[in-house]
Amino acid sequence: MHWLLTGHTGFKGSWLALQLIEAGHEVSGLALDPEPGALFEAAELAPRMRTDLRGDIRDPQTVRSALDRTRPDVVVHLAAQPLVRESYRDPRTTMETNVMGTFNVLEAVGASASVQAHLLVTTDKVYRNVNQVAGYVESDALGGHDPYSASKAMSDLLAQSWLASFGGPPTAIVRAGNVIGGGDVSTDRLLPDLLRSFAAGTPAVIRYPDAVRPWQHVLDCLAGYRLIVDALLAGDGAGEWNIGPGPDSFVTVGALADLAARLWGDGATWTTDGAENPHEAALLALDATKARSVLGWADRLPFDRAVGWTVDWQRRVHAGEHPRDVTVDQLTAFEALPR
Repeated sequence: MHWLLTGHTGFKGSWLALQLIEAGHEVSGLALDPEPGALFEAAELAPRMRTDLRGDIRDPQTVRSALDRTRPDVVVHLAAQPLVRESYRDPRTTMETNVMGTFNVLEAVGASASVQAHLLVTTDKVYRNVNQVAGYVESDALGGHDPYSASKAMSDLLAQSWLASFGGPPTAIVRAGNVIGGGDVSTDRLLPDLLRSFAAGTPAVIRYPDAVRPWQHVLDCLAGYRLIVDALLAGDGAGEWNIGPGPDSFVTVGALADLAARLWGDGATWTTDGAENPHEAALLALDATKARSVLGWADRLPFDRAVGWTVDWQRRVHAGEHPRDVTVDQLTAFEALPR
């Protein structure tokens, strides 16, 4: 099976590319250059890709050419501007990337004769957040307070509208968020920021210690993505899906920081940012009952192990192990876990 991943040089894209390659699939990608120190480069993934394309999904011809050149069986659209705070700094690029970039992918996939399944990745932040304790279900209203959340809600609605109006290959929209794991080098993400500070021996600074998030390891998230693709290829699975952890993983930012500091050791500490920061949701959770009941999907790594695997990955790499070796070790260990 030949997969094309947009955003394959990013955090989730790199994990998914390596996972698919290790499983024997051919993988192509379309993305911007990786960030400095990104897993894609650290794990030396480029030589193992069938086609490694660089381009901006805001350009429709770039996207169309990528589909024409690679002729994939499966497309997973991961490319995005994924950061809330960056969306305040640069709302135009956020909107153009997340909305019109998605339009370009939908248009190119719809014109492709090879694509058998298309997975479009949005986020848990597409939901109109009313700080409800119960997790949001797929039929709940979409919305978005900050530019990032609004852009992803727009892209989600755009995809639903496109599919209803123009059809195309079997397509699913998947919503997930607060995914953690080794190799994430993004700024303004909690665990990467914590681990960078811990490695440097300086106190980490966090913004909203009381905010509650549903934390999920990247491998549990990707397992859900792959099950949805399998369903699409089998003639089912179209529509919207939440892939999120159970209530035991709805944990405050401060509690996660405490656990990460204990696991890192070496006197790791954190403090609270006293500055005024842009709005971020205080409570956000998904209800993944549909994925559990229909696909048989469930997290294999509970919260403490998800954090533990993330810290362990970073400590091993910090100690000199090759990032690809550590990543493959965790891929192998994950596949051995009970389903």
